[in-house]
Amino acid sequence: MKIVIITGMSGSGKSEAMNVMEDMGYYCIDNLPPEIIPKMVTLSADSKGTLNKIALGVDIRGYQFLEEINNALNFLEESGFDYQIIFLESSDETIVKRYKMSRRRHPLSNGDDILQGIFKEKTLLADIRKKADYIVDTSNFLPIDLRGEIMSLFNDDIKNKELMITIVSFGFKYGIPIDADLVFDVRFMPNPYYVIEMRHHTGNDQDVQDYVMNNETSIEFIKKLEDILDFLIPMYIKEGKNHLVIAIGCTGGRHRSVTVSNLIYSYLLKQKYSVFLKHRDIKN
Repeated sequence: MKIVIITGMSGSGKSEAMNVMEDMGYYCIDNLPPEIIPKMVTLSADSKGTLNKIALGVDIRGYQFLEEINNALNFLEESGFDYQIIFLESSDETIVKRYKMSRRRHPLSNGDDILQGIFKEKTLLADIRKKADYIVDTSNFLPIDLRGEIMSLFNDDIKNKELMITIVSFGFKYGIPIDADLVFDVRFMPNPYYVIEMRHHTGNDQDVQDYVMNNETSIEFIKKLEDILDFLIPMYIKEGKNHLVIAIGCTGGRHRSVTVSNLIYSYLLKQKYSVFLKHRDIKN
């Protein structure tokens, strides 16, 4: 039986992650009190295979959380159940913005003091974050990005799970990512920064993507980049490499590199690779 526990910071995308797990055939229960986990897992184990994949959404609902979640995890381990934990998080700024947009109250805040609630929650979740199998930062994610990230981890159709591919967009003015294995410079592409209407947009916006890709040079480059990755990735897998970081850079890391990174991310997802996407300098 597959057991996935999804937890993390409030406002970081837990509900969306649960939706993705449900789409992949998991039986999902959100906002499950930790003390109920042993009963739920036991019932699933007794279902004779009808509930062979379950995803449990757990979040802060009181100050007994730490004790309750530790008791639940101890039960799973002592009973021989294998489980994995996904921990979702976002920057303080992102969480504050999401709560203000939704006009909802943070579960641990006093009144409108969202930052106070975030600080309390980080403290309470520190231990379970250390136990997580996967930590996913959703600060720069659209819902489709989180969907791709979760599917790459738990979709049984993903091939070559032994190689984890991370695509990082960046700005050369802030330095090349130190963990990059492959670096591609896309500063030759048309630069939306010089178009006033697009300057404050990013490569996540359709107008910027159209501007960058609306020329034969950019289209040909994407095709050639896909071709070289089709050649290289199987070679890395053959050599036993387990993590490949592909860095794609432009001047500031907000327009061209983001556009190309999004395209290559979508392409590799279609090839059924385990791939993650990070826009390092998109907010600079």
